Amino acid sequence: MKLLLVEDSERLRQTLRHGLQGAGFTVDAAGDGVEACGFLAGYDYELVVLDLMLPRLDGIGVLRSMPAGGRRPRVLVLSARDQVPDRIEALNAGADDYLVKPFAFDELVARLHALARRPQQAQPTVLSHGTLSWDPRSHSVNVDGQPLALTPREFAVLGLLLRHRGRAFSRQEILERTAGSDSEASDRSVEVLVFGLRRKLDAAGMPSLIETRRGAGYLIP
Repeated sequence: MKLLLVEDSERLRQTLRHGLQGAGFTVDAAGDGVEACGFLAGYDYELVVLDLMLPRLDGIGVLRSMPAGGRRPRVLVLSARDQVPDRIEALNAGADDYLVKPFAFDELVARLHALARRPQQAQPTVLSHGTLSWDPRSHSVNVDGQPLALTPREFAVLGLLLRHRGRAFSRQEILERTAGSDSEASDRSVEVLVFGLRRKLDAAGMPSLIETRRGAGYLIP
């Protein structure tokens, strides 16, 4: 799952980033509200961990700047503000959960997984194409009822192309959407990634599912 961490304390931000990556999340991190809005405008996230007391634009401002509905990420507010009015303001502004600092890291991870399990209203939970089904809840892919073993990044690429059928994604776009913004991988690695994914799909009976459009990128028509 791709997650945006918004926290102005550099020490806590780095500690949380390291811990969340160890828990299996792909993490981008922002140190203020304006930077957070830039990340949200440029990338798709499933989850956001958001402090309220931020420079330049506070957490409530970030919440109110996020579009309603669609692919809006789930937001967990992580704040030292522990008063009931603070919680009410954040929840009314669009937060999905609220955790007070200091906190137990294991509880944070559990709450994030609980938020991720909530279905998105604007998208079907399971995506299908012919006999292929892609299920984010169980992180599984089946072709004609048979499981298809994919790496986490192959699973993410397949889901991206299925969610946006008919749209071509460049190597750089795929890299940005399936890896952290600070990833050291190059866009050339996407060629290897897609090549391996295609081989597995071909062997499973889904040949030519992913097309290459010269000058545009990869797509599932």
